[in-house]
Amino acid sequence: MTTEPVPAPLPRFPRDFVWGVSTSAAQIEGAVEEGGRGLSAWDVFAAQDGRIKDGSDARVATDHYHRYPEDVALLAELGVGAYRFSVAWPRVVPDGSGPVSRAGLDFYDRLVDALLAAGVAPVPTLFHWDTPQALEEGGGWLVRDTAEKFAAYADVVAARLGDRVERWITLNEPAEVTLLGYGLGQHAPGRQLLFEALPAAHHQLLGHGLAVQALRARGARSIGIANSHGPTWTASASEADTAAAGLYDLLLNRLFAEPVLLGRYPDEELATLLPGPVAEDLKVIAEPVDWYGINYYQPTLVGAPGADEAGTADFGGIRLPPELPFAPREIAGYPRTDFGWPVVPEALTELLVSFRERYGDRLPPVVITENGCSYEGVEDGERIAFLDGHLRALHRAMAAGVDVRGYFVWSLMDNFEWAEGYARRFGLVHVDYTTLERTPKASYHWLRDVLREQARG
Repeated sequence: MTTEPVPAPLPRFPRDFVWGVSTSAAQIEGAVEEGGRGLSAWDVFAAQDGRIKDGSDARVATDHYHRYPEDVALLAELGVGAYRFSVAWPRVVPDGSGPVSRAGLDFYDRLVDALLAAGVAPVPTLFHWDTPQALEEGGGWLVRDTAEKFAAYADVVAARLGDRVERWITLNEPAEVTLLGYGLGQHAPGRQLLFEALPAAHHQLLGHGLAVQALRARGARSIGIANSHGPTWTASASEADTAAAGLYDLLLNRLFAEPVLLGRYPDEELATLLPGPVAEDLKVIAEPVDWYGINYYQPTLVGAPGADEAGTADFGGIRLPPELPFAPREIAGYPRTDFGWPVVPEALTELLVSFRERYGDRLPPVVITENGCSYEGVEDGERIAFLDGHLRALHRAMAAGVDVRGYFVWSLMDNFEWAEGYARRFGLVHVDYTTLERTPKASYHWLRDVLREQARG
């Protein structure tokens, strides 16, 4: 059932507020065998039986590699000031290290130039989950060498694009790579290591710090990271539920924020489980960032595990194994997206205010680097209501004193939604996966009008 857009105008955001949309290479580019691109861990994962729910893969995706001029035109018409895309590591350095693909760099050259010509600032993310398969076979993010090779790759990209790119993002959602990719095996590379996946967290964070150093050496002045965060709600006041929720929050929020913002891990015992010279690595991980990116989708209600109360996790309905010491529960009383995720705009305000209170002046300006929802249809009033509600919640956080500088919608267009295949549609633009025709949805036109109104302020 489609809901009507909220008629009241949105509150006024600052004139220099950055409005954008986000995508990722692995989900939209396709052309996985063109231009010398190497295999990624997701290419290999998707080719394995049963890994992707609808049996699909991203070999074509939305064919952005060939259709990027059309997509840039959609961005220009939408009126966003910035476009967050990702650079595919295996397209630029096919084996993760060693020879560089000139054709791969040329593609991103053309994309950046097209964006700038359209008046849209390019905001590249250097890693959005597509680890080169050659590195994955050597251990991937479980080994320290991957962090060092990531920094070398960051230098290659910055050397080519740094004269035209102002804002950079190092990593996207290392928490999900660690938990879903290495811990539970629901995402590439499909490992099921549970807590033995923690080295992947540390090495991604180290890779972030090393990449910040590489970007700075190339003159970059605006660098951030895109971490996924959401409030952790405790299922009850019981000691068991409180402890379980605290551990969940530590592993999914604080583990990835505090090394970057505070230069330490949130738990000394946890730090002893991590590999390498952790104290020295933390100095690198805490290289100052110019802004802190937050991907927000929903809060999580967490309690102690129990056979009759296991609930579902907040990662696309993935059920966590019973041997974990916490169990996300269903959040009742809120509307849900087609993905089954609760729609809780006020939790975004809660999250941002809690970050300001916890980290104080160690928290740099914040950018919402992803926020969006999955709904079917082109007349997607539910998405309009979702975005309207979350923008109002964001404005309330800003009024409460949180320094927020930008907001990026996930996503520009429908795409390959990881293990879900093509079953979930997060786009402002509808994509026909047979013809690849793009059709702007009602939410696209709504956001275009919002941005025009904001620009008149």
